[in-house]
Amino acid sequence: MRKPIFTGSAVALITPFNPDLTVNYDKLEELLEFHIANGTDAIVACGTTGEAATLSEEEHCAVIKFVAEKVNHRCVVIAGTGSNDTMTAIKLSKSAQDSGVDALLCVTPYYNKTSQSGLIKHFTTIADNVVLPIILYNVPSRTGCNIKPETYAELCKHPNIVAAKEASGDISQVACIRSLCGDNLDIYSGNDDQTVPFMSLGALGVISVFANICPQEMHDLCQLCLDNNFRDAQKMHFHYLELMNIMFTDVNPIPVKTAMNLFGFEAGECRLPLVPMSAGGYHDLKDCLLKYDLIDKYKTYSK
Repeated sequence: MRKPIFTGSAVALITPFNPDLTVNYDKLEELLEFHIANGTDAIVACGTTGEAATLSEEEHCAVIKFVAEKVNHRCVVIAGTGSNDTMTAIKLSKSAQDSGVDALLCVTPYYNKTSQSGLIKHFTTIADNVVLPIILYNVPSRTGCNIKPETYAELCKHPNIVAAKEASGDISQVACIRSLCGDNLDIYSGNDDQTVPFMSLGALGVISVFANICPQEMHDLCQLCLDNNFRDAQKMHFHYLELMNIMFTDVNPIPVKTAMNLFGFEAGECRLPLVPMSAGGYHDLKDCLLKYDLIDKYKTYSK
């Protein structure tokens, strides 16, 4: 039986920047150690939350290589290598593979979008050019393109296409994917607030924004689900729901990076076209973090 890439909580890791908006590798290393020490089961480098869209190809490859080297197999490392250009996705995927990562996360093509048959050709062409397992990333709200359950069923026939990060927000679609694909395709929630319902349908975990600020808590939530303790998982889900949701009151990763800065992790600003939160949004976020007693907790850790 095929072993899953990971079970539990994978953090969609932020990319910290210096004041001049170059990558801050010292802070990146601190964050990696923070996650390894606090229960994170897998680390996703250069995803949406990592601002991959504004990294140059050189930066993109360098960040992935740095993460793989510093983690050094202490937990699973997944590289975001998707693109709306198939050849670019192959180039990024091969570079990540050479860097020693454990798996790839490939988003659907965006802007040019493509058809369902185009999705099959795009992803199978990438999969044909690597040996690593691939997690398909379906996030129609950002890409304008949805992977249909029947398309998943065709894609998972490829031996390298083994999982999906489902951020469609459609519970019925997830149920249909599970029904059609069974154990041939592992599913991970792409939305923090849907982790528990997804895992009740057989998902193996989450690729999480929330885990940036609460790594141990997200790991524990997933473990309750994996232990089939959905009663306590539900309670934990409801407890943290407000905090999960406030991470999306502005464009991701603006709120989560702001939170990390409030904790003292010096994550830096986001690159344009993302801009700082409004004064009102900032104060609402800070009030929520104070409500959960997170600022004082992490101020101690980050120093």
